[in-house]
Amino acid sequence: MSHTWLIIRLEAPLMAFGGVAVDQVGPTRDFPAASMLTGLFANALGLHWSDRAAHQALQDRLIFAVRRERTPVTAGVVTDMQNAKLNKADKGWTTFGAPEGRGGASYDAPHRRTRDYLADQTVRVVLRFDPAELSPTLETLAEAIDQPARPLFIGRKPCLPSCRLMDGWTDGETAYTALCSLSGSGLFHALWPAGEGPETGPQVERIADLADLRSWRTGLHGGSRRVVEGHIEGVVNS
Repeated sequence: MSHTWLIIRLEAPLMAFGGVAVDQVGPTRDFPAASMLTGLFANALGLHWSDRAAHQALQDRLIFAVRRERTPVTAGVVTDMQNAKLNKADKGWTTFGAPEGRGGASYDAPHRRTRDYLADQTVRVVLRFDPAELSPTLETLAEAIDQPARPLFIGRKPCLPSCRLMDGWTDGETAYTALCSLSGSGLFHALWPAGEGPETGPQVERIADLADLRSWRTGLHGGSRRVVEGHIEGVVNS
């Protein structure tokens, strides 16, 4: 059975696709996480952060595959070292809609953390919803991506898109065949869900459990999905 897939183009001077953070270090993967795409689409649709059930339903219905359009010839991964000295009276806004202060007795040392970004990168995503008939539909999402309810960013707030995200439509029985139908010639690094493409053969590099899900009801990251990482041959015309 053939499905219709929405094509999203993620391109920016700097992007961040998250990863498992340890202490103050925030890494990035080569491909966007399911939770990141869910947040991006929810932002476009105008969902409030407190609409936890709607976020969860969006993530649960999402089926997608990703193709890296090019390997950056410049910096690749850029690591940003962030330092901030916060005094006792300093407060910051939170997702709860109220400022939050600091506890503790010492304020002499700065707050330090590192964040990794992908530089000069482009990826394309093919996606569909399952079940397809529920709201929001894929057509509603496409309209929201083109005219988002709020400004969109790719992974972190400084990562503003440098081109139109909506990149058209394609057809395919699986996420893998939809990804293979995209225009562009060459050999592309790609990721697709297990069960949505080949799991053996020369195009497969590895199969892994990817921890990229979020429990939107609790606000915590947790859970994994089975994915296949490999390469695909592009075509000249879609």
